[in-house]
Amino acid sequence: MRIAKGAVEARALIRRAPLEAPQLPPAMREAIRRVFGAELDAAGVVQRVLRDVREEGDTALRRYNEALDGVPSSVPLQVSKDEIQRAYSRVHKDVVSALQRAAERITAYHKVQLEYSLRSFDCEGIGQVVRPIERVGIYVPGTSVVYPSTVLMTAIPARVAGVGELIMTTPAAEDGRVSPLKLVAADIANVTAVYRGGGAQAIAAMAYGTETVPRVHKICGPGGIFPTLAKKSVYGEVGIDGVFGPSETVVIADEQARPELVAADLIAGAEHDQLATALLLTPSEDLAKAVDREVAGRLASLERRDVTAASLEARGGIALVESVEEAFALANEFAPEHLCLHLRDAESHLSSVRNAGCVFVGETAVESIGDYTAGPSHVMPTAGSAVFASPLGVHDFLKVTSVVRLRQEDMDEVAPPAAAIARAEGLAGHAQAIDARMKTGR
Repeated sequence: MRIAKGAVEARALIRRAPLEAPQLPPAMREAIRRVFGAELDAAGVVQRVLRDVREEGDTALRRYNEALDGVPSSVPLQVSKDEIQRAYSRVHKDVVSALQRAAERITAYHKVQLEYSLRSFDCEGIGQVVRPIERVGIYVPGTSVVYPSTVLMTAIPARVAGVGELIMTTPAAEDGRVSPLKLVAADIANVTAVYRGGGAQAIAAMAYGTETVPRVHKICGPGGIFPTLAKKSVYGEVGIDGVFGPSETVVIADEQARPELVAADLIAGAEHDQLATALLLTPSEDLAKAVDREVAGRLASLERRDVTAASLEARGGIALVESVEEAFALANEFAPEHLCLHLRDAESHLSSVRNAGCVFVGETAVESIGDYTAGPSHVMPTAGSAVFASPLGVHDFLKVTSVVRLRQEDMDEVAPPAAAIARAEGLAGHAQAIDARMKTGR
C-alpha cells in the first residue's frame, strides 16, 4: 500500500476524485448502440429510458428489461406470492435464520430510533404532526452478486416508521428469476410487492408508475451508475434518500492497535469493488509497516483478490500523521462512510468525530458487522456527503405537517406585525385577510 508521510502528503492521499459517470466499457457501449441505435453516454441512456417508461409504461419497462438484462418480455413484471414462498426452499435454513436474526436486530435499533426521531407537538397553538410516507419504493441491485442485507437495511426502517405500502424493484436473471435470497429477505422485511426491473427503467417505473408498478412517493436504495443517475433525474417528482457512490472505510489507529485486525478492516472495505476506498491514518510508523505486510499477506488467499488489490492500488493507502488529533482532523475533512477507531480508550475519542456515516468504536466493533447485524442501516452517505447527510433511518420515511391554531387573543397579538410586513411586501390582500380576524378590524 502507498504510505504518505506528513500532512501535505496525507491530504493528497485522502483527496477524492470528483464523483462522475465512469467511462463505459466497450461491451456496454456496443450494447447501447444495439439497443438505442445511437452513441449515448450514461446520462443519455438514462434520459431516454426515463422518457420511454413515462410515456409507454409497462411496454417500455418490459422492452428494456429484455434488451438490457435479457429478461423475456413474457415473464410477469410482478413476482408472485407463490414464487416468494418457494424461494425459502432454495435458501439454506441457516441463512434464513441469519436473515431473520439480522431483521430482529435492525428492527430493534430502528424502533429505538423512532422514539428519538421526529415527534408531533402542540405548543400554545402552533406545532406539527408527523406522518409516515404512504408509499415507498426500494431498489435493490445485483444479479451475479446479490444483497439480501440491503433489502433488510432499506425496507425495515420504512416499516418501523409506519410506511403503509412498500414495493421493491430488482433486476432479474435472464431466465426471469429473482434471487431467492432477495425474495426471502423481502418476505422477512414485509415488503408489499416485488417487481422485476433493473437500472434506470426500474427507477422510472417507480417514479412515474406504470400499468403494473405503482407510482411511489419516495425511492430509496443504492445502485450503479444508471439507477443513480435516474434517481437524480426524478428527484423533485419523487423524493430520494440520497446519491450514493463507492464504499469508503477510514481506520484511525495508534501504536497499540493489532495490525492483523486493522488489515482485515482495510481489506473488507476494499473488496466491495475497484472504486472503493480504504485508508489508514496513524502516527505509528511501526504499525503502518506491519499493516502493509499484513495486507499483502492476506490478499493472496482472498477470493476477490483482483478486485481488492485494484481498489487498494488506486484508492487505498496509509497516512503517517503527527498525532491522533491530526488523524481526526483529516478524517473529518474526508467525511467517510465508515470510520473505525482502533485506539486505546476509543470511546473517549468519539467526541472528536464530526463527519462520518457510522463510527465503529474499538477493535471489536468490526465494520463488517455493520453491513449485516449490528442494527443501524448500512445505507450511508458517501463521497463526502457525511458533512450534511445521515444514514438511512426512520426519519427518511417520516414527513412533517405544520399546524397553526390561534386563539383570538393570540391573533390580536401577532396580527399587527404580520399585516405590517404584508403591506411592506405590497400584498394588500394578505393584510386585509389578517385585519378581518382582528377585533379592531371587525
